[in-house]
Amino acid sequence: QLQLVESGGGLVQPGGSLRLSCAASGFALDYSYIGWFRQAPGKEREEILCITNTGGYTLYADSVKGRFSISRDNAKNTVYLQMNSLKPEDTAVYFCAVKANGCSRSPDAYGYWGQGTQVTVSS
Repeated sequence: QLQLVESGGGLVQPGGSLRLSCAASGFALDYSYIGWFRQAPGKEREEILCITNTGGYTLYADSVKGRFSISRDNAKNTVYLQMNSLKPEDTAVYFCAVKANGCSRSPDAYGYWGQGTQVTVSS
């Protein structure tokens, strides 16, 4: 059974850091494209970053440029989202999703999703 599980969310103060993990089971991430999305209350789901099957990435959210980064560890079948200099406006549920071919801004293009992990940035 294909499954993605996010972890690493929590409550952090402004300026702090978190590293989210997206662990896959039931399939190998090696050849997949993984996107990280977030959805704040009352807002649409937006894509933040997508990592390609060769380790490159596409940044979709300018608001996280220079603060967030994406990486993958194929040996652990896991993709990470490193979030630094967090701001209250980063508060959202963060999701990872997998796509077979190419990154895409559209959530509808991704086939499998994790359940999400809550990130709250507050003092």
